Amino acid sequence: MANDRFARVASVNVTISRAEKEAGVVQRLPGKIILLSGWRRVVLAFLMGALASFALPPYDFFAVCFISFPVLVWLIDGAVDNAGAGPIRRLLPAAMVGWWFGFGYFVFGLWWIGNALLVDAANFAWAIPFAILGLPAVLAIFYAFATALARLLWSDGLGRIFALAFGFGIAEWLRSFVLTGFPWNAIGYAAMPVPVLMQSSVIVGLLGMNTLAVIVFSMPALLVGRHGLRSGTILALVLISAHVGFGVYRLSNAKVEAKGLQVRVVQPSIAQDLKWDADARRGIIDKYLAMTGEVPKDGKPKPQLVVWPETAVPYILTKTPEALKSIADVLSDDQVLLAGAIRMEEPGGSDASLYYNSIYAIDSEAEITGAADKVHLVPFGEYVPLENILRRFGISEVIELPGGFTAAATRRSLTVRDNFTALPLICYEAIFPAEMSYEGPPADAIVNVTNDAWYGDTPGPYQHFRQAQLRAVEQGLPLIRAANNGVSGVVDPYGRIIDALALDAVGVIDVALPTKVELPIRAGALHFQFWIVIGIVLVVTLAYFSRHRARVG
Repeated sequence: MANDRFARVASVNVTISRAEKEAGVVQRLPGKIILLSGWRRVVLAFLMGALASFALPPYDFFAVCFISFPVLVWLIDGAVDNAGAGPIRRLLPAAMVGWWFGFGYFVFGLWWIGNALLVDAANFAWAIPFAILGLPAVLAIFYAFATALARLLWSDGLGRIFALAFGFGIAEWLRSFVLTGFPWNAIGYAAMPVPVLMQSSVIVGLLGMNTLAVIVFSMPALLVGRHGLRSGTILALVLISAHVGFGVYRLSNAKVEAKGLQVRVVQPSIAQDLKWDADARRGIIDKYLAMTGEVPKDGKPKPQLVVWPETAVPYILTKTPEALKSIADVLSDDQVLLAGAIRMEEPGGSDASLYYNSIYAIDSEAEITGAADKVHLVPFGEYVPLENILRRFGISEVIELPGGFTAAATRRSLTVRDNFTALPLICYEAIFPAEMSYEGPPADAIVNVTNDAWYGDTPGPYQHFRQAQLRAVEQGLPLIRAANNGVSGVVDPYGRIIDALALDAVGVIDVALPTKVELPIRAGALHFQFWIVIGIVLVVTLAYFSRHRARVG
């Protein structure tokens, strides 16, 4: 313990000058944080991660990140081991700081996932600890990697801020695709709580924003030692000014015309435990039909497109023509319905039937004129990974279908009418900014159907809506979002909410769909923009690191 404390004091020397040490700065709060050890470091790292989660919807207290990230920097300053230790042992203390920070962030940011398992508590209550603690424990590994990578390139002053930003940038990129990917609550969302602050995503994308947000959030750490404080303050002000200024400029010059379709979004708020109840099917479909046929209020025109949420239709439509006819009967000749439904394929022979989570386009002639299947399924929710092994242990998907859902091979746009093509995103497909490419005609809008009734009145539905909102900005497309329960809405291509229904509300939205807009950078190039940002950050990190090594070694 004495050697460990001596090493921490030596680390403080990296960031605090001798004169400042003699002045007693190391005894103040940041110095005490750097010198923490044992369970106190663990608890503080966990609490700072938990605090950072309040920057996310529905709270949006992004200012907390200006506390949590500087403390994280100071904890990494003190994350050293005995002199002469091997590379893994030297990086392990920093990795553990990152893991506990990530564990706190994801436990407090994702605890609501456990609510989905209460819908069928008799079969899935046993898995609640794995959802609430197990998933955050796995996701925290990415943040452990971020801080370990940062510590490998650690220097003093502003250099270590860039090192941390580089580590988090790479970690969040990995989180977007490793193990099928789960980039929910990426750090960059904390910097984009309102539309004026979302516009920078058309330049750097979410991945680039993850990196830049960590730079800005971590700048108060320079108050210790004040080495690089002036240049860091200038840099932070430049980044914040550019972020805000570009948003103000883009919105002040926004040209969106409501010349698109008249759209109705239906939110029935069907209780999750009733959605798959065979006895409730008729009542569910009748509710949808009644809401679809409502006369628009306030003199609004009749909708041309009606959108129902994910798995809204409680029947296999190709097997129940009477249900299909009842839908057609409520539609006028010029109306089309986009409805979430389960699509079944029967391969024939001894092969089992395949089920797809789909969106159907249905016209007034009871014809299914188009369909789009979900590409990115939810592990353990819609299918079981490594099912040949895990099913032997009684593990099944939460959705009650034999064998779970089958994923579509390719995402395709869906032509709904002669003058309207949709980019269909089902449920959490909207959280993957790198998976927005598709085949087929160019889309006029994003149509995101979902069912957040699984999560009840928790932060989950708000977080989900925010991420879909950002996809509209990045793609330059309006967003039509239909949720069984919270949050349904229509968003313009600048991320501004035109109209929305609150969580637990029952009702419809009737709006004129805005037109799409031209982007300053092609949406497909945003991944390339990330590598430009991360490359610049790495070059600066290496420059500081080399200078630091030359000075101390």
